[in-house]
Amino acid sequence: MAEQAKKKVKFNKISSLWWMYLPALFVVSFFIIYPFLNGLRISFTNWDGFSQAFRYIGLDQYKRMFSDPDTWLVVKNTLLYGIGSTVLQNIIGLGYALLLNQSIKFKALTRTIVYLPVIISPLIMGYIWYFFFAYQGGALNDILIWLGMDPTNLLSNPDINPYIIMFVNTYQFVGVAMIIYLAGLQSISKDYYEAADIDGASPWQKFKNITLPLLAPSITINIVLNIIGGLKLFDVIISLTGGGPGNASQSLSTYMFDLYFARQDAGYAATQGVLMIFIILIISFVALFILRRREVEA
Repeated sequence: MAEQAKKKVKFNKISSLWWMYLPALFVVSFFIIYPFLNGLRISFTNWDGFSQAFRYIGLDQYKRMFSDPDTWLVVKNTLLYGIGSTVLQNIIGLGYALLLNQSIKFKALTRTIVYLPVIISPLIMGYIWYFFFAYQGGALNDILIWLGMDPTNLLSNPDINPYIIMFVNTYQFVGVAMIIYLAGLQSISKDYYEAADIDGASPWQKFKNITLPLLAPSITINIVLNIIGGLKLFDVIISLTGGGPGNASQSLSTYMFDLYFARQDAGYAATQGVLMIFIILIISFVALFILRRREVEA
């Protein structure tokens, strides 16, 4: 009887705790689940985004999407922004963290300078770099003219401007990767390195066999955050190139924006949104699964 009473009290405590989840569940349902389901519904229609009249057209929008050459261009750009920025942010961020983990002068100043772009709005950051790369009156072309060289219009070059966007995104958010890696490095016990020194390990061996394995949780956090942020990149593209010329630098986010507001094609925009969600989910979950297994092995 006493054991049953204890189980009943424990069950009542657990049941009462479920009520505390309701506010969070409401927020997630209202701002994430409902908009996604509504967007999924709209993707089966020919709605223009404004009219009250529309009809369901089945899978026509999806057939249109997979036969649209612009879709694959935009997907390629999205993957470039997501995966390319992730690789650069993690390599550069880890380099900064390793440097700042040493006893160097101006450590706090360097950390502040590297992290400072993070607190600036991505839209504003895009405009800052726009005035550097702009053809008319841009700082880069002013320097080239001063050196006696011809000005260049990099933002209108479809072969280059996606990489400029990737660079600006990396520059802005590398500070986040740096801080996470720095926290991970400072949590590693110095005893491991002292033991490695006794064994005569080289700096590379210590980095490979001690630092990287013990940084696995920080690597997981950084890569997943960077992938999600890069794949849904929007603000920087709008302020730097507006997605142009044509659709040359569009991401799935900016392409949806253009389809909905400029072309009044909400049904097709919702279809692109569904594609973006599945790309983000697949890539982030695969990365999380692989990296979490690496953590267990470490």
